[in-house]
Amino acid sequence: MWYNPPDGERRDRFHQGVCFDAYDFLGAHPVEENGEKKWHFSVWAPNAQRVSLVGEFCGWDQEAYPMLKQYDGIWELRLDAKLFTPESDPARFHYPEAAERLLAYKYAILCADGQWHLRADPYAFQSELRPATASKLYDLSRYQWGDGEWMAAREQKDWRRGPMNIYEMHLGTWRRGEGGRVLSYAEIAAQLVPYLQDMGYTHVELLPVMEHPFDGSWGYQVTGYYAPTSRWGSPDQFRALVDALHQAGIGVILDWVPAHFPKDEIGLRRFDGTPCYEHADSRRSEMPQWGTMLFDYARGEVSSFLLSNALFWLKEFHADGLRCDAVSCMLYLDFGREGGQWLPNQFGGRENLDAIAFLRRLNETVQRECPGAVTIAEESTAFPKVTHPIQDGGLGFSFKWNMGWMNDILSYIALDPIYRRYHHDRITFSMMYAFSEHYVLPFSHDEVVHGKHSMLDKQPGDHWRKFAGLRALYGYYMAHPGKKLLFMGGEFGQFIEWKDTDQLDWFLLQYDRHPQLQAYVKALNRLYRSLPALHRVDDSWEGFQWLNVNDADRSIVAFLRSAPGETPIAAVTNFTPEPYGQYRVALPYDCELTELLNSDRAEFSGSNQYNAFPIRADKTPQNGLPFSAVVCVPPLSTVYFQVKQMDGAEQ
Repeated sequence: MWYNPPDGERRDRFHQGVCFDAYDFLGAHPVEENGEKKWHFSVWAPNAQRVSLVGEFCGWDQEAYPMLKQYDGIWELRLDAKLFTPESDPARFHYPEAAERLLAYKYAILCADGQWHLRADPYAFQSELRPATASKLYDLSRYQWGDGEWMAAREQKDWRRGPMNIYEMHLGTWRRGEGGRVLSYAEIAAQLVPYLQDMGYTHVELLPVMEHPFDGSWGYQVTGYYAPTSRWGSPDQFRALVDALHQAGIGVILDWVPAHFPKDEIGLRRFDGTPCYEHADSRRSEMPQWGTMLFDYARGEVSSFLLSNALFWLKEFHADGLRCDAVSCMLYLDFGREGGQWLPNQFGGRENLDAIAFLRRLNETVQRECPGAVTIAEESTAFPKVTHPIQDGGLGFSFKWNMGWMNDILSYIALDPIYRRYHHDRITFSMMYAFSEHYVLPFSHDEVVHGKHSMLDKQPGDHWRKFAGLRALYGYYMAHPGKKLLFMGGEFGQFIEWKDTDQLDWFLLQYDRHPQLQAYVKALNRLYRSLPALHRVDDSWEGFQWLNVNDADRSIVAFLRSAPGETPIAAVTNFTPEPYGQYRVALPYDCELTELLNSDRAEFSGSNQYNAFPIRADKTPQNGLPFSAVVCVPPLSTVYFQVKQMDGAEQ
């Protein structure tokens, strides 16, 4: 990516907080000057006394290459590209690693306290492999994309009206090589693309791939916001992974962390010796429970840094969406703090007005600059209108994780079935607010760590009941309004919690019930994609109707999913191990029910109780509806029925 020098207006936009391409002129970029190849370096450090470029190329000498401060606090330097090749000093750089070592650099900053500190480049496109921490020179202009058809089609996409079934994963622990070797981006692509295609997922969501020094943070403590982590390869190799996914028809969502950053010496904290990226007051700059720093959204340069970063991943790496981590932390000044530990806004309230303004600017910019791309908020409170249009007072996100639904349903299925009748509201209450936002239903990584148990092990009872209960849960979840997200391993019954140090337990597919569960999830995924009734109308009562809602004694729910002009689907879920061979389901009109999918079928390791023939409704009123039909509802199961309306029946 060649250096695109900023004019006065561009610089002003950067400092005003409305610049979305700051990575074009900040950081390190190749240039050509008078026919010679050079590298141009720019860094914003407004209160530094001096700044120098250092690295192996100068023996880390802080005096060798001083940078020149511009009028607006940006320091610049342009050096001959030959400095960064072994040929620049053959006597010294004769070893094979020389080329890579010469590409590494840092900024030596003489801070206000009179001390020199080494910082990584906030806008670097590549970093050294941990535990090394230097930035590296990288030219992003060389990659040739092959996903033009996907990108053109994306501009016309409305994901709110289409199927969105997301496979959430951590690149370093999905699979490993021999001896536990970490796979490269290319090796992951070779296995991941056919797997996702075969399973029928529409999207993959990657835990943060931005550079981070600590493996145990899972990527959520970012030091290189513009650099794909070197753990698995180069930036272009990561691009090739995205490219391959797109060419296979699979969207890519990146987990993004705009709320906080770590305190590492090489990072953003007190970057030039003063608070640059964080607020000056610790009551707004530190997050005690995470041990991290919070961004100061009121500062224009910080807003431009994050705004540009979002556009960087969407434009330069062709990401189809960003899942914004910890949005609640951004929205509320008292998030994770006790009384007296936070600073109210100018009106005495707890809302972070600067963060709210930034999020609106972010979503407005993404919608304008990257049509078809989505933003997804991980937001755990009742903050209003997260996914509503900005002009209507909303934040403008495309989707929001439905944390309330997730907490209710997971607490419900953890109960012994004998007690579920007393907590029936946990599976019905979600419909009181299901259409207040555009939701994603998340069974995420956060729910299978820290003693919460795996999705399979959350189910009570013996192995048969655990698997049957999980199949029933997945069937209910796939039919419930909202887009879907499942963390890796949940699709085949990973039994132990996710470990960030090893691959998933793929060997379980050699044992009974695990491959059958995987086959069931595949069947669910394919039905979800192929049946518009299950995904087209996720945001209004036009796509949902309760059939049986109050049967707490038998812990059964039944509802109808529909879309204009499409065949409706009835979903019936039994959350107990008691079978019901003659169960009456209410129906709104005269129709015929044909079983489409049954989680209790033998092929899925169930007890094989099913509805072998189409079932005609009769004129027996039920639950306030004029028709009903008697169906077989197996133990711990979900059954889908195609609903064929009879000629002359009125809805």
